[in-house]
Amino acid sequence: MKRYEKFANEIAELIRSGVLTPGQRVPSVRYASQTYGVSLSTVFQAYYLLERRGLIRARPRSGYFVNNHAPRQFSEPAISPQVNESTEVDVSELVFSVLDSIKDLETVPFGSAFPSPLLFPLPRLARSLATATRDMDPRMVVADLSPGNPNLRRQIALRYMVTGVMLPVEELVITNGALEALNLCLQAVTQPGDLVAIETPTFYACLQVLERLKLKAVEIPVHPREGVDLAVLTETLKRHPIKACWFMTSFQNPMGATLPETKKRELVELLHQHQVPLIEDDVYAELYFGPQPPKPAKAFDTQGLVMHCGSFSKSLAPGYRVGWVAAGRFAQKVERLKLMTTLSASVPAQAAIADYLQHGGYDRHLRKLRYALEEQQSALLAAIARHLPSSTRVSHPAGGYFLWLELPEQVDSLKLFQMALAQGISIAPGPIFSPTQRFRNCIRLNYGSPWNERFEQATETLGRIIKSF
Repeated sequence: MKRYEKFANEIAELIRSGVLTPGQRVPSVRYASQTYGVSLSTVFQAYYLLERRGLIRARPRSGYFVNNHAPRQFSEPAISPQVNESTEVDVSELVFSVLDSIKDLETVPFGSAFPSPLLFPLPRLARSLATATRDMDPRMVVADLSPGNPNLRRQIALRYMVTGVMLPVEELVITNGALEALNLCLQAVTQPGDLVAIETPTFYACLQVLERLKLKAVEIPVHPREGVDLAVLTETLKRHPIKACWFMTSFQNPMGATLPETKKRELVELLHQHQVPLIEDDVYAELYFGPQPPKPAKAFDTQGLVMHCGSFSKSLAPGYRVGWVAAGRFAQKVERLKLMTTLSASVPAQAAIADYLQHGGYDRHLRKLRYALEEQQSALLAAIARHLPSSTRVSHPAGGYFLWLELPEQVDSLKLFQMALAQGISIAPGPIFSPTQRFRNCIRLNYGSPWNERFEQATETLGRIIKSF
């Protein structure tokens, strides 16, 4: 990382943490240069970068100031009330109606679960695919069946090592995206009718998997900043025969919450006490905005109970459908389930991503992607402040590409979904994120596309519809 990028990240962290508040003047270029021991050129480059990311702005002859759409402007969404009973899951029809809404390329994709493909190095990936296919030994088509391409698994293990997680390559199983990894993990540790602890709100794909496997959900509330409520989870584990937990510990979808490192450690220790496996859905791990990535719960697992699931779909290659799981003590069972279902993820796609990780400049791409997402988040927050009711509560995640909005109580997000779709705007209504279809006045918005006037106008239209309720 270049010096100006490091300095920019330090200033960004001061803004995110509230040390520098909206409208406040940031240190002058000369003062910052003297105080932090960097050149004037470094400070200018850092401030230009922060401007592009939408965090500060220049005022003529006055200096640089924190943008007024910084996070302190919004109240946080409320924490959902505790649900004491298990729930049969039946949300698929509702989810499918939302997914159908984003297929039209003319629709503004606020409801999408994916970032824009414009943010990914697709031409460079295509070259890696061509190289990998040309150099591939035909015998590897058989050899690379589950658990997957050896070089790709080594590259993934190296990335774990950089974050301080040491694990054997033998623990890694390559899958058809993270969703298959999550499916396989659940199948490895549950039977139909079992209880699974999930977050609420939670990603709707989690609910669909539970529904398909005939598992029952036990909802654990999520704090909009600090993630799953460990006190509620502790009581739940005492009262119910929970067979597994499925949690997103970093940049949770849809709220964007991240468990602090101390709470991740507490979570793992709690589950060790009860010998309950954790299926850790960590697909947004690379999309952090601060200087350091958050450690996964997997980093604190000493008993092989954490099955850590990741994917390249959100950070590099959405169409390649390559994910993985570091499955701990369950690795062999997951590998055999993989062989019994889909045999292998695409062999050329695995080889292409392995080549890219080794030669393509993945970390350089990720830095650009993180800057773009943070800038786009700032732009959407600013638009929400301009166009939506002032009582709107908004999450402010430090990574990922989703905002969770709690709208005025009278707003029905399912009706809002239909009304917005009629105007060419897709949103994700709150009820699809709960097995009991709660969060009726909440929506999730995606800021994973480069911001332009089309998105600004869509936010204005959305605000007008919301105010009509």
